[in-house]
Amino acid sequence: MVIFGSLNTLSTKWADLQSAPGSSSEKLDGKEHQFDHPFLQAVCMFIGEFLCLLVFKLWYYSNKYDVCRRGTREINHGNLDFNPVIFLVPALCDMTGTTLMYIGLNFTYASSFQMLRGAVIVFTALLSVAFLRRAIDTKSWIGIALVITGLAVVGVSDVIFSGNSQFGPNKIITGDLIIILAQVIAACQMVVEEKFISNKDIHPLVGVGYEGLFGMTILGLLLIPFYYIPAPGLSNNPRGVLEDAIDGVYQIGQNPTLALAQIGSIFSIAFFNFFGLSITKEFSATTRMVMDSVRTIVIWAVSIGVKWQDFSYIQVIGFVFLLSGTAVYNNLIKLPCLQSVPLAVNADDESAPLIDNK
Repeated sequence: MVIFGSLNTLSTKWADLQSAPGSSSEKLDGKEHQFDHPFLQAVCMFIGEFLCLLVFKLWYYSNKYDVCRRGTREINHGNLDFNPVIFLVPALCDMTGTTLMYIGLNFTYASSFQMLRGAVIVFTALLSVAFLRRAIDTKSWIGIALVITGLAVVGVSDVIFSGNSQFGPNKIITGDLIIILAQVIAACQMVVEEKFISNKDIHPLVGVGYEGLFGMTILGLLLIPFYYIPAPGLSNNPRGVLEDAIDGVYQIGQNPTLALAQIGSIFSIAFFNFFGLSITKEFSATTRMVMDSVRTIVIWAVSIGVKWQDFSYIQVIGFVFLLSGTAVYNNLIKLPCLQSVPLAVNADDESAPLIDNK
């Protein structure tokens, strides 16, 4: 999980830093330019998620074959009697949030991208109080406060050290804010999944796969109008449109390194989801949270090692706050001096810790 999760973020950022000749349209003339196609990258990510569904189907029919021909015991594949449309709204949230994150990643550091994703805890907690009537106790609010402090410190670090990077302070602030905004959408996705899907006993690979199918299809179709919508301030592709998928595919074909990065992104997200769900099932969500924190350290270390960013002690402090807040919130760090006194109305016995940042 750590390896493939780190590869996913690093390969996406690696692709953003590549240059290749563009498509042969009149405005591009085949000139080499930087790869800037966040919507196309999001489609590739959803293809990776869709692979999880294909793996599940292969596993399911393989087991059925073994039961019929060899008399082996049938494996519990979870609930298969459901309408896949229930994954449409989560897929739309995933599509919007992922695209925003990839846009933000174009403007900031890979390590900051990973750290700022911790904001999802804050927004998930607030939305759960509002829509799930969940009780948030004092200890959890302390964890949220630590996370918010960490986010602020990471943001300040990005601005202070932006002078030594390829990004200006305005771009970095914009990228960081877009990534935080994406966490609001991700929190909506988690709350919707918990409200309408979590009690249906659907295998996680099926859920991820159907969200990938919907996201891949819808965003893939949206690439057509995006090709004609002018967005010079948001997009840096030569045509100045919201997304030039033709140019992106052409660039991938012209640059083997870029193609490798995109292939790595597709398969790494598939393996990351598979191993992440397996860890959550066999161990706990807390174990997955710890390994996700290790992933952040790996991404940060690699980013410094390949000179994508300079070392920042302030960012270390921010990461410590983020890690501590997440650990407190998920009960990994106990605070015996505090009683678990709910600060919100608990209507449906939903006072369990929120799911961790996936």
